[in-house]
Amino acid sequence: MTTLQEKSSRSAHADTRPHSRRLYVLIACEESQAECKAFRDLGHIAYSCDLQPCRPYGHPEWHIQADCIPLIKGGTKFDTQSGEHVTVPHWDLIICHPPCTYLCKVSSVQLIRHTDEGTFINKERYQKMIDAARFFRKCLRAKAPFVAVENPIPMKRAGLPKPSFFACPSWYGVKYTKKTLYWVKNLPPLVATCDYPNPKEYVRSSRGKYRARTFPELAQALARQWSEFILDEYEIQAHHPEQIVT
Repeated sequence: MTTLQEKSSRSAHADTRPHSRRLYVLIACEESQAECKAFRDLGHIAYSCDLQPCRPYGHPEWHIQADCIPLIKGGTKFDTQSGEHVTVPHWDLIICHPPCTYLCKVSSVQLIRHTDEGTFINKERYQKMIDAARFFRKCLRAKAPFVAVENPIPMKRAGLPKPSFFACPSWYGVKYTKKTLYWVKNLPPLVATCDYPNPKEYVRSSRGKYRARTFPELAQALARQWSEFILDEYEIQAHHPEQIVT
């Protein structure tokens, strides 16, 4: 039997193989549209969704400015930012980027307040961490046969499950390294294609949404590898229905 790793490696080198089927892809909590555009460039039907509008000079016709929860629960009817009414038959793949402000390891120091009277838990910050972790778990339960959730290294207090694997933009030719963790359902690990030698630590912006944006090179590799993998899975299932994933 072919393993996920073997299929992932095969997909990484099969980007140009034609497929007639197009996937329906939702990228939740993405205003940059980096991954949405990467899937669109491959001919798939992808939409980004975020409470914020898409970036200036982006594609509002591909963006849903709304709460993503109804969609990751299986909703297939929505309005785009440009005002179009859209219905998709289903979601093949849902990729979620839940906000990491109150979950990431580097923010754990802000849970503690030091005063003249002693050291205390920041109750307001702690509650925001609990709420963020609850939203993260909703993303893990997204209603699609293939699901991925992305975040940086989380703090232990958040109690998130162990990630499936990690990837770095330097694996795809970017001169920066930025460890990105993925929690996945029915998807293989991402495979490096052109590792950048001696990458630098990513210079972090003070604004969270810019710091969290996906590098286009990583988005393109992700879209190629996972779309090829999913299409291959569907081709196998067409001949072996008993192997259908849910």
